[in-house]
Amino acid sequence: MRKFKKKLFAAMLLLLASSNAMATDNFTVNRTDFRDESIYFMITTRFYDGDPKNNVLCWDNQEAQMSTKDPCWRGDFQGVIDKLDYIKALGFTAIWITPVVQNASGYDYHGYHASDFSKVDCRYQSGDGKKSGDVMFQELIDKAHEKGIKIILDIVLNHSGNFGEEKLCKEFDRDTRLRNQADINACMIPNPETLGSDYPSLLPAAQYQRRLALMKNTDGQNHDPHNYWHHFGNFNWDEPNRWWAQIAGDCVDLNTENNTVAEYLINCYGNFIKMGVDGFRIDTSGHISRLTFCKQFIPQFAALGKQYENKRLNKAPFFMYGEVCSRYSGVQYRGQDNLSPYYYTWQAPQNLIDQFDGSQSYWDTQEIYDRGTGYDDKLMPLCEKDKANSPESNNTFMLNGAWHEPDYSQSSGFNVIDFPLHYNFGNAATAYRLAKSGDMKYNDATYNVVYVDSHDYGPGSGSRFGGSDAQWAENLSLMFTFRGIPCLYYGSEVGFRRDVVIDRGPNGPLSETGRAYFGGYITGDVEASDFGDYKATGNVAASLNHDVAQHLIRLNKIRQAVPALRKGQWTDDGCTPAKGGIAFKRAYKDSYALVALNGGATFTDCPAGTYTDLVTGKTYTGSTITVDAPNNQGQVRVLVKDWTGGKLIDDGAFIYETAAQHKGDQTYDGKEEAGTTWVDEAPLPPVSVSLSPAGGNFRTNTVTVTAEVSEDATSAWYQIEGQDKVDLTPGKSVTFTIGEDMNFKDTKTVTWSVTNSEGKEKTGKVTYTKVDPNASIVVMVKADKAPYIHAWTPGVGGKNLTGAWPGKVMKGPEEIDGAKYWTYDFDNVESFNVILNNGSGDQSGDITGITSDTYLEYDGGKSAKKISAPANSTAAAKVAFSPNGGEFEKSITVTATLSSNAKSGWYKIGDGAQVNLTPGKAATFTLGADMMEGESKTVTWSATNADGTTKTGSSTFNKIKEVVIPTPTGIFAYFLAPSDWSQVDCWAWTDSEKVNFTGGKWPGVACVKTGVKKNGLDVWMWKYDGDLTTAPTMIIFNNGGGQQTKDLKFENGAVYNLAGKTNESVSTGINQVGSKKVPAKLKIYSINGVKVAEVNKVSDAEYVLAPGMYICNGKKFVIK
Repeated sequence: MRKFKKKLFAAMLLLLASSNAMATDNFTVNRTDFRDESIYFMITTRFYDGDPKNNVLCWDNQEAQMSTKDPCWRGDFQGVIDKLDYIKALGFTAIWITPVVQNASGYDYHGYHASDFSKVDCRYQSGDGKKSGDVMFQELIDKAHEKGIKIILDIVLNHSGNFGEEKLCKEFDRDTRLRNQADINACMIPNPETLGSDYPSLLPAAQYQRRLALMKNTDGQNHDPHNYWHHFGNFNWDEPNRWWAQIAGDCVDLNTENNTVAEYLINCYGNFIKMGVDGFRIDTSGHISRLTFCKQFIPQFAALGKQYENKRLNKAPFFMYGEVCSRYSGVQYRGQDNLSPYYYTWQAPQNLIDQFDGSQSYWDTQEIYDRGTGYDDKLMPLCEKDKANSPESNNTFMLNGAWHEPDYSQSSGFNVIDFPLHYNFGNAATAYRLAKSGDMKYNDATYNVVYVDSHDYGPGSGSRFGGSDAQWAENLSLMFTFRGIPCLYYGSEVGFRRDVVIDRGPNGPLSETGRAYFGGYITGDVEASDFGDYKATGNVAASLNHDVAQHLIRLNKIRQAVPALRKGQWTDDGCTPAKGGIAFKRAYKDSYALVALNGGATFTDCPAGTYTDLVTGKTYTGSTITVDAPNNQGQVRVLVKDWTGGKLIDDGAFIYETAAQHKGDQTYDGKEEAGTTWVDEAPLPPVSVSLSPAGGNFRTNTVTVTAEVSEDATSAWYQIEGQDKVDLTPGKSVTFTIGEDMNFKDTKTVTWSVTNSEGKEKTGKVTYTKVDPNASIVVMVKADKAPYIHAWTPGVGGKNLTGAWPGKVMKGPEEIDGAKYWTYDFDNVESFNVILNNGSGDQSGDITGITSDTYLEYDGGKSAKKISAPANSTAAAKVAFSPNGGEFEKSITVTATLSSNAKSGWYKIGDGAQVNLTPGKAATFTLGADMMEGESKTVTWSATNADGTTKTGSSTFNKIKEVVIPTPTGIFAYFLAPSDWSQVDCWAWTDSEKVNFTGGKWPGVACVKTGVKKNGLDVWMWKYDGDLTTAPTMIIFNNGGGQQTKDLKFENGAVYNLAGKTNESVSTGINQVGSKKVPAKLKIYSINGVKVAEVNKVSDAEYVLAPGMYICNGKKFVIK
């Protein structure tokens, strides 16, 4: 069977490569050799807006999009359909469009940040919502084929975005309704089972790290046990380890060496082959090894292409070319064949292919963390062995002045963008000299896709080509008559955004970049009767009349008329150009042409026949032929052997017999840069069942849950585990109680279902765990030496649990099974994160989401991971008090809980009698009634576990004088600040009238510290000292550093703490104290209004904050 597969693949490669020889030599609608094509490349969303109702803002940089009336998602499939005749009028026969799969990132209009490879992005749906993105894309393919135009789809194999992936790591549910796409919170619904229930409360930087850790194991935990992504840290662009690394924050490197990943991508992109796309351009191919391509993708895509050939235009062989980025002055990239574009056109060694085993069963044995190396045991090292010197070929060159049958026996079946020519296309002469010195490196350079600039780079820079029209004409004349498949980036036909930086990210309007919206330049009507033949009115006529556009039309006509120019081999033997010119010969079977650029040339050893100049119609004979021509940039002479058609084109601005001719009517209507409008509506609420609280731990006997279904649902229900389903009414809330029949550590799951108006059902579930209210969580670390532990709780109200860095030294050691274990107990906390460190600078990554006793292993440096509990360990029993000692006023009720693993235990107050406790059950007692102010009482306890080990402890309670909070008059409130707050700010407002009582700029005004304490906490006071007579309705207290209360209902004179309003009493008696205004500072806030940094200027923020959207001075900005 294996031999049969190898023979079948070899036959497919032969079909791919030799189909050229079988193809007709005439450029007709039946063309099947991809070298017959010329390609027009566009960013779909920036080309033409055919359906303004589906315009969408990207999540980042929205202010710039609105102020310029230029939403990033502006162009669409309907726009491409509407302008197919424009592209055909220019003479282009194929369109390369940017990726279409579902994306998720702050600036994803280009399509390279996939979150679901299996479907077309929902933002490509029709504006009325009646046609999905998949339906619209199928329409584009079909309409293009009807006009004889092929569709090349840009695909990404190397990476996903950083919001997970629908099958490989589902982090979000996507609300696909068009109206919600501009609001990340409305369209991206976090999956609490993967991201954690606290994800919405995290700052953007922490959210990013949480998402990334689930894919790359960056936090020291094995979230990706199947290795669907690479877990590789630092890399070098100039070394093979660039194949394994994350090249950008929004490009998380997929493990394409894993068969599960490769097969999933093949199945997803195979659906587009079934739809009829004619070829793939494969993004970031240079970040995947050649061995991986030859094993995992090329034969599979070729087989699918053959299977569904009836779907493609003319049943042409499926064409693939990739982006092997090589921004360098030479053809070979920095002395390394295996990182150079040409290397990928050759088949990888068969002995290495035979050793390639990417089975999931193998990858499941590999536990890899993102710690700078990140190699597996076999596959990645095997790929790096593919570094033998590349062979050379004469498939591109004529031999002895004639065409010869090419040898494709070593072809990979994969072609490339000619990055070396692109990088050196500052002028045609430099690019041509590079091809002369390097074309033998490719298996066949006539298949190279050649462009001057693109959506990423221009020649030698990050800007679109800045040359004049004449320089453009010169480059294009070489591209369309020399070897390779010519490709033009949208708008270059009119010098659109000449010499402008192509990509600034979300740092300014797209209109000021090389990815600006082009549609205003092609409004109006155009009808193309054939390639290069058309009628047009309006701005589209002005664009088609542009000198460079007319030059392209002429070049396309010339190239399409001569098979030797489209797919012929070449030589400059016997070619002497005029000064400053270029001359060469092209041959394909019986098609033969002499080409002179930028002036005339003399050709010797010409085969016998009559040569006709397609530009002038003049004929030449003899073995030596001299042709004269003006020596202007872009000038072309093409002498074709045995041509019978006479003069092919009329004179133009750059190609002419004696004098330049310019097309009239090149004036636009003045609206070519006009913006668009869209309705900025509030997002639709998700069709969902909302449970509050949404699962998690509860430390009370029962918890009351509120269930509510969205109003636009048609039906819904919820079901408590072990009970019947309960129907819900849209827009109505109901409550139910959980916990009465549960013991500590018991869980109960509540499932729910909701159906929307389209009949689509959405289901979900949340789990509730009943927790011992006083149980501590023990972290036990296996290590040779005592580590330091730094711990904190996540979210906006998070707090430090172990003091200043590096934290606390862990207790121990305890020896278990010959290894040392160190422990640290955490009381009164449900979930927290830790970092282990050695106190000398080395530290582990974040170990997040600890909610129960946890065992870790630490190497004393930078690596820590979760491990199973040792076989012979028995946890110590204990009694937990809540509160665990401290000061109190009047009286205090204490809860005592004996841990569930205890055999027996007791407590006693002072010298009193022992009170026995039941394991896992809470008991309460009250102190204070018989105590004087200033008196203390100690409560001791004892607990014995199953193996007879007894542990004892005690807590001391001090009765203090009752504190009475004095009260002023007017509008005021008090706040009992947590002990680690050094400042308190207040934000107060009235909802109905939109009135703010605290300055209107977050975090509000500073509160005054009264100098007294209540329950051991400092009392701070806010008092309104303005002119308003009515009181606010809502209030927030915050510490100016990211921690704050929830939105609280305001009650004049009330006492609040971090949890909300208290029942503390107040009395009058101190003078009124005014609030101090917070001095104006340059503060940076999260999108949720939480201050995250203070900087001297906004540009400094990128050095201290992670990627995400932030607010400064009321304006949004984004750090990439």
